[in-house]
Amino acid sequence: MGILLKEHSACTLILSQDHSYFAKDGKLNYLYYDPLNRIIPRKFKIERGKDYYCYNYEISENKITLRSDYFVGIDWLTKDRFICVEPKLNMAVSNNFDKLSSISDDISQEEIIKLDEKVALEISNSSYTNDADIKLVQEVNVVKMLLKIMSHKDIANESHNLLLVDWEAPKIEINQKQDLLSPFLIVKFLKLLQGIAKKGLKKSYYKVQENLPSRIKGKIIVSQQIKQNVLKNKLTSTVCEYQEYGENSIENRFLKKVYMFCSQYVENNKYYFLNSNISWIINYIQPIFQTISSSVNVEGIKHLKYNPFYSDYKETIMIGQLILKRFSYNITNTTAQRIATPPFWIDMPKLFELYVYAFFIENNPKLSAENFNYQFSTNGNSLDFLISHSKTKIVVDTKYKLKYNYSQIHEDIRQVAGYARLKKVRNTLGLSDSNEEIPCLIIYPFPSNVTDNTITLNIDDLLSKASKVDAYNNVYKLGIHLPIL
Repeated sequence: MGILLKEHSACTLILSQDHSYFAKDGKLNYLYYDPLNRIIPRKFKIERGKDYYCYNYEISENKITLRSDYFVGIDWLTKDRFICVEPKLNMAVSNNFDKLSSISDDISQEEIIKLDEKVALEISNSSYTNDADIKLVQEVNVVKMLLKIMSHKDIANESHNLLLVDWEAPKIEINQKQDLLSPFLIVKFLKLLQGIAKKGLKKSYYKVQENLPSRIKGKIIVSQQIKQNVLKNKLTSTVCEYQEYGENSIENRFLKKVYMFCSQYVENNKYYFLNSNISWIINYIQPIFQTISSSVNVEGIKHLKYNPFYSDYKETIMIGQLILKRFSYNITNTTAQRIATPPFWIDMPKLFELYVYAFFIENNPKLSAENFNYQFSTNGNSLDFLISHSKTKIVVDTKYKLKYNYSQIHEDIRQVAGYARLKKVRNTLGLSDSNEEIPCLIIYPFPSNVTDNTITLNIDDLLSKASKVDAYNNVYKLGIHLPIL
């Protein structure tokens, strides 16, 4: 039985040690709990000495409160219950972040407390989707965000730590539409394969084993010769192994096999890929495999040596292995309505960072990755972007983890403003001897049904499109639309 949460939401369950209680009504608001059935939240990463857990919990008396952060995925909570955090953002959080960050007048501590209580109540009341507020909770299209990221090689190289999967843990049975792991891996594989298709498949020497009539080529495989010919009295045929040069190598045959899995999955699960160019990508790739066999010994892939000139092959084959493992090497599993998935988590703040990065690169074709200084680090601090080009110099921080507490919002704003005063930042921008202030920009998500094409992050007019944060000098904020399912 799954416990469903949205991002930045909470759920309270009653703890019980009586199994029979659950058998009566199958009550989902109870959780069987004893010292041998402990809850151990999964740690996603350690960053700058801080532990980041996929979710948190708090036990008081006979109740447990589960709180999701900004990781989405599925994992075991106890031995018999699992937790599922869906990529659904509460629009009320974005609205209140926008509202509270715009307050420029000095207000008393009492007013701040009342304001925070009022906002917390608004967030709480809007946490459920019904006919009245159906637009307040919207599901983010993670697949479409990943497609945008994987379209740019420099950014795709930063995507390796977006996903955490525990392949050793027992699998969890879920509905197909709850599965984000499969489309995530498939999009990544197809975009990498598209890059290989642009360059062309690698040609190399590969071994061929064939039962040749009335001739010998290469070396005779004695064991197979006895089984296939001698025992069957086919004395004019010989099982030989020899080398050929071409594209039908074990690597390319493996890629075709995985490509067939991906095509089948996309065809049967179009829900994830609405309004995307995934079908175009599949059709673009298809011609390169016309002369390639899909018969391959998957075990042989483990012992390959990779050519540095074809560096894309290594990562593409690695992702392909995960996809086959995900479907238990059975293509019919791509059509199932109920599937078994290993526990997995996706880092949504990191995904949002890279999504913004993709638009920076796309909307500024004359600039390179060096102009954006992604994850610029100094003195234990890390800036998301330090834009440096000609006269345009901006400190940019992405905030997927939106706060709706007045004090915390302004703490975040002061943190971004503090980055602009670091000496290393000023030296990098060539402003060490100048009194010029560096503009600061906060980019945050604003879910909407507006298409991605409306997003433009051209650095020449970036600040003119943003709103000023009036309480601070030279600090701006900009909400960008996320793709919504």
